[in-house]
Amino acid sequence: MSSDLTTCNFDAGKLILKLRVTLSADKNAIDPVVRGVMDLVRQNHCATGKEDAIEVALTEALANAVVHGAQADATKIVECDVACDEKQQILIVVRDPGKGFDPATIASPVQGQNIYSDHGRGIYLINQLMDEVKFLKNGTEIHMIKR
Repeated sequence: MSSDLTTCNFDAGKLILKLRVTLSADKNAIDPVVRGVMDLVRQNHCATGKEDAIEVALTEALANAVVHGAQADATKIVECDVACDEKQQILIVVRDPGKGFDPATIASPVQGQNIYSDHGRGIYLINQLMDEVKFLKNGTEIHMIKR
C-alpha cells in the first residue's frame, strides 16, 4: 500500500489505521465490507464528523468496481485499502480488475436528460463528498481523500 500513498497528497508518516480488504465482485459483498470498514474508521476516530460522506463515497466506489469494473463476476476480486493518519485524514483506494474507463467521458448527472436517469451518479457523488479524487491505471483504481 505504500506506493498508493505516494500518488496523492496524503502523508503516510504517522498512520493510526491501515487496512486492506478484498471482496468478491458480488453486489451482496459491498454492504458488509462498507459496514466493517466504517466500524474501524469510527473506532479509530478517523475523519471524525465526516463519516457519512466517507461511507457514501466508499459504497459508490465499491459498487462501481463490482458492477462496472468486474462486471459483477463473483470469481473476480475487488481490492480496497484504507489508511488514516493522526491528523484524521483518510485515504481510500479501490481497485478493480476491469479494462478501465476515462472519467472525463462520464456525462454529468445534473445536466440535461441525465437528471432523469436512474443511474450514473456514483462518480459525481464521490467527487462532491471527498476532498481529493484521482483515477489511476486507466480508471481501474480510484484514490479518495477526506481531510
